[in-house]
Amino acid sequence: MFDLVLGTNNAKKLIELRLLLPEDRVRLTPLKEIPGAIDVEETGDTFAANAAIKATQQAQHLGRWVLAEDSGLTVDALGGKPGVMSARYAGTHGDDEANNDKLLAALKNVREEERGAQFNCFLCLSDPSGTVRLEEHGRCAGRIAIARSGSAGFGYDPLFVIREYHRTFGELDLTVKRAISHRSRALRRLIPRLVRLVDQEQAATASG
Repeated sequence: MFDLVLGTNNAKKLIELRLLLPEDRVRLTPLKEIPGAIDVEETGDTFAANAAIKATQQAQHLGRWVLAEDSGLTVDALGGKPGVMSARYAGTHGDDEANNDKLLAALKNVREEERGAQFNCFLCLSDPSGTVRLEEHGRCAGRIAIARSGSAGFGYDPLFVIREYHRTFGELDLTVKRAISHRSRALRRLIPRLVRLVDQEQAATASG
């Protein structure tokens, strides 16, 4: 079993990742269960930079393998905002209601056909030395609704409409979301590469 630290304290992200990772090969441990884990300041100006910062700094500090991710919403009519500020768009980190209110206000006079948006997820795996070993990304396109709809998910899910389904992520079943979300797309790209890396690391340990 390959021991992997998930570089986030977001419980809902942990659930999503555990459902997608091969549980017979990888043991995923959240930061909150690890004494001495640090709060890494997200100083990057891109999702990829923040994912790498969180993975490498935490891995070096703990001396363990760390998988970190940075994700967020980009809205075409807002020039890509809220972007890396998605979780703290309204000022307080993780205040979903305030973030959604601010987004709706910012798009108040924007027509439905001009409310295109994307959910983005960037993943980074660091080894215990703080060296980046794997990076992947995924994107899910949609548009921002006029008002909230649905209570499932978190963040901007009640506002993010999947055009093919004519529903928000807040209305869709978790199984559907797992299949099409930005995070699941990034993980589907990462997992085969991660499994190969795990095999290589375990073989090297066995032969050493």
